[in-house]
Amino acid sequence: MTNNIEHIGIAVKDLEQAKSVYEKLLGTPCYKVEEVNSEGVSTAFFQSGVNKIELLEATNSDSAVAKFIEKKGEGIHHIAFAVNDIKSEMKRLANEGFTVLNDEPKKGADNKLVCFVHPKGTNGVLIELCQEIK
Repeated sequence: MTNNIEHIGIAVKDLEQAKSVYEKLLGTPCYKVEEVNSEGVSTAFFQSGVNKIELLEATNSDSAVAKFIEKKGEGIHHIAFAVNDIKSEMKRLANEGFTVLNDEPKKGADNKLVCFVHPKGTNGVLIELCQEIK
């Protein structure tokens, strides 16, 4: 795995309201809004220096983000790491004993292939692996 944080995902109840807050907080406009039907979310991305912030609003009540907000409230949902070869990284992490939540990477937001690692093996933090789609 590269040691670059690709982005930090923040679960929010109201994407438009949260976009306004983060535009003021970061002093920069949102550069992309995108719906990810496979995850049941709408997303908004911000660039802050070399870092990115992804705001996630649930688009259906049984999405992982909706369940997260119901259980924990708004806040940091996941940390995403950039990888060069997502399939080999998924295999490596599974061999290390982590629970990889996807059998195959899937198309995520911001032109990425993604998969997730269960938080029970990562000290309570949901980890996302991201590979740029070329």
